[in-house]
Amino acid sequence: MIAPVVDAASLETWLHTGRPVTITDVRWYLDGRDGREAYETAHLPGAVWIDLDRDLAGHGLPATEGRHPLPTPADFAAAMAVAGIGDDTIVVAYDDTGGLTAGRLVVMLRMLGRDAAVLNGGLNTWVAEGRAIETGPGRAPTPATFTAAAWPSERLVSADETAAHAAAGGVVLDARAAERFTGEVTQIDPRPGHIPGARNAPWAAVLGADGRMLPTQELLAHYTQLGATVPEAAPIAYCGSGVSACMNAIAMEHAGLTPPRMYVASFSGWSADPAHAVETGPGGQVA
Repeated sequence: MIAPVVDAASLETWLHTGRPVTITDVRWYLDGRDGREAYETAHLPGAVWIDLDRDLAGHGLPATEGRHPLPTPADFAAAMAVAGIGDDTIVVAYDDTGGLTAGRLVVMLRMLGRDAAVLNGGLNTWVAEGRAIETGPGRAPTPATFTAAAWPSERLVSADETAAHAAAGGVVLDARAAERFTGEVTQIDPRPGHIPGARNAPWAAVLGADGRMLPTQELLAHYTQLGATVPEAAPIAYCGSGVSACMNAIAMEHAGLTPPRMYVASFSGWSADPAHAVETGPGGQVA
């Protein structure tokens, strides 16, 4: 597979040499702003908009599955096909938040062995470097053939597996901002706090001030401090709903580490079950 992070210059080279690349705009906002509207205001030339809620999440499932459970393999394949993404397509995904939401599509595709990468710095870097943008509804993609495949069980964990791993001293990384991790701010989650034993690894910590991924040595130092670089740690990643946790997966792979297993239901699913204890504070009190 290609590397999980690609820079704008490399993307331009791929496009000019005729590689089968589909650029996807995966903007989505927790505060309710309209990602489609943002896309139509400005997007990379030829980019296809991907609706995270519609295309990258399942529907009609219990609250304990979280706000953004994985779609069925058939539904995901259908969404990709409609977006013009086929079995041999190279996908480069971007947003305007450093990969926060684009990473969800990239991780899903890479779990299936498909070539996909986050555009380093996203739309903001593309524009800052003087590259062209387009406005309006964008082109209608040519439908492609995307073969459905089961989500790999070795990359996913349940709530019980996450709890057992944390209880045994394993590394469980929570990608939410510190104030949501500690419980100071509840925002959209059913209850404040975090999964007992989890370690705070905010998604934004893997980005530099310019919105690009940190150099690999800095990423390694970051994950070493979290205890996530030793093989026996077998890290598990989660967040609020299985979206921002993908930033830790991409950053770890970019740094040469084994990607973490994903607890996709994340804290929205965990805290929806009253039988699950939660911790508050940086170390936490079980409640």
